[in-house]
Amino acid sequence: MTTRRWQLAHGRHLDLGPKAVVVGILNVTPDSFSDGGLFIAPEKAIAQAHRMVEEGAAIIDVGGESTRPGFAPITAEEEQARVLPVIEALASSGEALISVDTYREDTARRAVAAGAHIVNDVWGLQREPGIARIAAETGAGLIIMHTGREREKLPDVIEDQLLFLRKSLEIARDSGVGDGQIVLDAGFGFAKETTEENLDLMARFSELRALGFPMMAGTSRKRFIGGVTGREPAERAVGTAATSVILRLKGADLFRVHDVAINVDALAVADAMLARENDPSPRR
Repeated sequence: MTTRRWQLAHGRHLDLGPKAVVVGILNVTPDSFSDGGLFIAPEKAIAQAHRMVEEGAAIIDVGGESTRPGFAPITAEEEQARVLPVIEALASSGEALISVDTYREDTARRAVAAGAHIVNDVWGLQREPGIARIAAETGAGLIIMHTGREREKLPDVIEDQLLFLRKSLEIARDSGVGDGQIVLDAGFGFAKETTEENLDLMARFSELRALGFPMMAGTSRKRFIGGVTGREPAERAVGTAATSVILRLKGADLFRVHDVAINVDALAVADAMLARENDPSPRR
C-alpha cells in the first residue's frame, strides 16, 4: 500500500497508508449526542485524552461545539474558552497530535497558535473559507468534511460528495493550501437522512479515492449504526468497529472514534489482512 505523507503544523507530519490511524474524539461540550457533559471540565478532558492515547489514538480531535442534528450554536468566545486550555495542556505533554474540530476561522487560528497541528472543518471550508488561509499560513493539516446541511443535495450519494468536495478543494487551493496538507471526510450522518443513505455511502466509499486524497471515516456511534443494530449511542462501539473494518477495506486511512481500543484492535486485523493480501511472497 502506498505511503502518503500528511504535512501538519509545527513541523510535524504523519505517514498515511500502510497502517490505519485512529483519531480519538474529545468533545468538550455539554450537549454532544453520545458523550455530552462527560468531559466539559478541562481536567476530565485531559484525562480522557491520556486514556485514548494509551489505547492507541495517534490524534486527539478536540471540539467545543456540538455538531449533532439540531445543535444549539455557541459563540466563538465560548468555543475557545472550552477548547484552548485543553489544547494547550495536550500540546505541552506532547503525547499525541492535536486536531481542533471547528468551522470558525478565529478559533482555528487561536487553536493552532495554542499547539494544534490539524484543523477539522465539518463545513468543508464553505461556512468560513478563511480557515483555508489559516492552514496555508501555518502549514496545518486540514480535514475537509462533506455535509449536506443547508443546501439541496444531488440524488446520487457519490455525485453529491464529488460536487461538494471539489468546490471545497478549489477554496483550499485558491488560498494556497498544499495538497499534502489535505485529508477528506465523507461526513457520515451529516444530512445523510436515512440508514440506507449512509449504508450506500459506505458501500460505494472506494469511489471517493478518485479525488486523490487520503480519506477519514467518522461513523462513530452514528444513528445509522443504531438503525442497523437497534443499540443506543453508548452501546454502538461494536457496530462502529465493524464499519471501521469495512471502510478500511474500501480505502479509508483515518478513523475518528469515541471508543479507541476496540477500533484499534479491529483495524489491526484489517491491516494484517491487507498486508497479507499484498504480500508477493509465495504461499503454500
